[in-house]
Amino acid sequence: MATDFDELNAKYFDVLKEIGNIGAGNATTAIANMLGMKMDMSVPKVELLPVEKIGGAIGSEDQVVVGIMLGVETDIQGSMMFLMDLPSAHHLVNKLMMRDPSYDKDFDEMDLSALKEIGNIISGAYLSALSGLTNLTITPTVPSISIDMAAAILSVPAIEFGMVGDNALLINTEIGTSESIKGYFILMPEGDSYKKIISSLGLPV
Repeated sequence: MATDFDELNAKYFDVLKEIGNIGAGNATTAIANMLGMKMDMSVPKVELLPVEKIGGAIGSEDQVVVGIMLGVETDIQGSMMFLMDLPSAHHLVNKLMMRDPSYDKDFDEMDLSALKEIGNIISGAYLSALSGLTNLTITPTVPSISIDMAAAILSVPAIEFGMVGDNALLINTEIGTSESIKGYFILMPEGDSYKKIISSLGLPV
């Protein structure tokens, strides 16, 4: 398969954008229902990138972020992550816990559990969009959570899945409330799974 990512992005842009739009819409609805409030969504920015370039695409690699990581199984294999900055994570947890919006102490076990569930729901929303478009059965594994510099978190799937140099689908979106929630959804198909996704959409690989 070609490795010219500008060419791939141009060729599959409409499909990648559709995955991003539906996934982000599903995720926004899921979070709004969880928090019992209305939320707006920005138009997602969708890119196909080599895994090793994701760090630079989401901003400063030394920025501390919250990362929720899951494996992907059944018709395709690989990993997926949902990343958000600390202000966004605190905002979501404070809303969920009905705390003062300015509360920003270190996350305790209950907070981490809530974040993991938020990430699980958001990731599930994106997977549901992908599954609906491709008619593939895509099953997530139990999520894990990390709070660390972006570069450190992003190194985990590259090492664990041996994926340096392979494709990653990066969807960057903002969900609007009184404060903007910035999130990045990253899907890293393993082996032939990316080709399977593309061919399932009726496109040449």
